[in-house]
Amino acid sequence: MIAEGLLMQVLTTAYAGAGIIGAAAYWPTIKDLYYHKKSSANISTYKIWTVTSGIAFSYSLLILPDLFFRIASGIGFALCALILFLSVRLKKKTGLPA
Repeated sequence: MIAEGLLMQVLTTAYAGAGIIGAAAYWPTIKDLYYHKKSSANISTYKIWTVTSGIAFSYSLLILPDLFFRIASGIGFALCALILFLSVRLKKKTGLPA
């Protein structure tokens, strides 16, 4: 059906847009941590988000044969892990408890 095909196109486009916006949303935190050396991320939260996004990425690699979802979930996982890494590194450099 034409309506079903149109719905799939709209959902695919919306998913791509959400992925791009989601990835862009990490930039201010990365900038604070990397350039300004400002601890602006909650390490406990990013531990949880990194684990959950890692599970989603693993699912996309091992179960779901969807390249687009693999890319989107991989980017999300990489950015969560980067923020977690930068947060822990900054805490160690400043001597504050993680």
